[in-house]
Amino acid sequence: MIDRRMLLASAALAAVFGFRWLRPDAARAAEKFEIEKTPEEWRKQLTPMQYHILREEDTERPFSSPLLKEHRKGTFACAGCDLPLFSSDTKFDSGTGWPSFWQPLSNAVGERTDSTLGMTRTEVHCRRCGGHLGHVFDDGPKPTGLRYCMDGYALTFHPATPNAS
Repeated sequence: MIDRRMLLASAALAAVFGFRWLRPDAARAAEKFEIEKTPEEWRKQLTPMQYHILREEDTERPFSSPLLKEHRKGTFACAGCDLPLFSSDTKFDSGTGWPSFWQPLSNAVGERTDSTLGMTRTEVHCRRCGGHLGHVFDDGPKPTGLRYCMDGYALTFHPATPNAS
């Protein structure tokens, strides 16, 4: 017999590790992006973890991304196409285990409704290559009140260049 605790634990595992076969791919397949590659081309370019996240909308384990502890000034970019997505000035510690930001850079991300796993969320993707980045929630800090909860393996970090004196 399944009790409530087991059901909730199973749902949490499914949310963290994903059920790719439950994700609606029709809407994603219909979208067109500036950079489009075959799955084989993406696999050659990306690590297996990056491919699972960016191209298959998977999720990394919480607290597993090295970018979670990245605190230098700079820019977080898409690991698929290197489009700048977030400034380090908008990064904050949400305590969730994923890099979080309260605002993307202008014209950097796209959004779509994600209704997998019996809930409705807002999925965030790179506007140039369509790579899955994570989700946005309305429980973030001021000034936007948003929390862009991003998969760190979907991002790369470019440190700011110090000003030459």
